[in-house]
Amino acid sequence: QVQLVESGGGLVQTGGSLRLSCAASGRPLNVYGVGWFRQAPGKEREFVACINWNGASTEYADSGKGRFTISRDNAKTTVYLQIDSLKSEDTAIYYCALSRLYTSTCLRALGEYDDWGQGTQVTVSS
Repeated sequence: QVQLVESGGGLVQTGGSLRLSCAASGRPLNVYGVGWFRQAPGKEREFVACINWNGASTEYADSGKGRFTISRDNAKTTVYLQIDSLKSEDTAIYYCALSRLYTSTCLRALGEYDDWGQGTQVTVSS
């Protein structure tokens, strides 16, 4: 069973940047698609970004286009989410997840993911 660990969250002012990391243990991450999701207080978990196994396919939620960048370092089995121009509405717990489906395009649906990390808190203050 793979264990995913997110890091890099914190408190940042509006307009700032953060880079979140998702590291895996127990199974190589470099053969699976990975997604980032977030959940704000009182809201459902929502899709943020995804990347397929080799990095050739990426997708973003409309709320993050132009501000979020997902990437992966397969040598380090780590996936990153760079968040720029942070807004107060970005405040949430951010989760990474792994999908065991072998697809050429990455996956946006929560139900397509099998393993989840515990999340990292991102708080944006104005």
